[in-house]
Amino acid sequence: MIVDCAVYEDGRRRDGVLRLEDALEAAHERDAFVWIGLYEPSEAELDSVRREFDLHELAVEDAIKAHQRPKLEVYDDTLLLVLKPVRYYDQTDAIETGEILVFVGDGFIVSVRHGEATALAGVRRAVESEPERLRCGPNAVLHSIIDRVVDDYLPVAQELEEDIEELEEAVFSPHPGDKTAERIFKLKREVLEFSRAAIPLAEPLDALTRGDLPQVDGSMASYFRDVRDHLTRVVEQIEGQRELLTNILTANLTQVGVRQNEDMRKISAWVAIVAVPTMIAGIYGMNFDFMPELHSPLGYPAALTAMVIACLLLYRRFRRVGWL
Repeated sequence: MIVDCAVYEDGRRRDGVLRLEDALEAAHERDAFVWIGLYEPSEAELDSVRREFDLHELAVEDAIKAHQRPKLEVYDDTLLLVLKPVRYYDQTDAIETGEILVFVGDGFIVSVRHGEATALAGVRRAVESEPERLRCGPNAVLHSIIDRVVDDYLPVAQELEEDIEELEEAVFSPHPGDKTAERIFKLKREVLEFSRAAIPLAEPLDALTRGDLPQVDGSMASYFRDVRDHLTRVVEQIEGQRELLTNILTANLTQVGVRQNEDMRKISAWVAIVAVPTMIAGIYGMNFDFMPELHSPLGYPAALTAMVIACLLLYRRFRRVGWL
């Protein structure tokens, strides 16, 4: 659906409702531009926008499918930027990704949002409160949208950092739990999903920073460079998290192997202890004529005492070497 359709003149929003069929005419007015915001639009709505601004059919097809990686493409006189906003659910350790496609042309900008992550209503309000920035035209809106998406990456990276720290403590705790490995793999998958949203955005931002695109005013290069710096910090966090999770997984597997060896040593020690009385009792059960219990009343007590002493000596030995 079309969330908002407004014309901005000399840095301020013009009063009244702008009809879509009047958007192109308003976009060509002096010191004015049009910003149209759509949320999960239908094919008919996108087609009406395409016809109004003569958007390339391939770019509109990307906006309908909404399964693109972050990229920057130029279709004739129109710039298409694809962003992947994310948000993190701490209760389930899950990342939800959305998609924002931004069309920028002469006197207009069209934003198409899919998913719940990074709503643009707040971006519009923030931009409208700064008339000086709005005088820069669609480029100011483009920067504000990218800046908000990248800023929303930062709390996600922090939440992942905290969960990884908790996981690290759990791995090295005396009782790590049976689902530790499962949680490691789940977090690795979420970090991978996060990296697919953030890391490919570096290339489009580099292109915007260079200022060699005709649709982007070169005076905005410093603003895009600032966003690029923020993205670099996020990318570094992601790479560190991926490496740390790999190390945690290796440590967890090592811990599991150590615990299994400890269990095997304990089992082997108890088997050795039990084997001694079993062996002595087995020999006495043969009832040969030279067995002491046949000729002396102290035979059985002596055998039982030997069993107890042998078991105690073995137990003490295994305790000393750490097998029990």
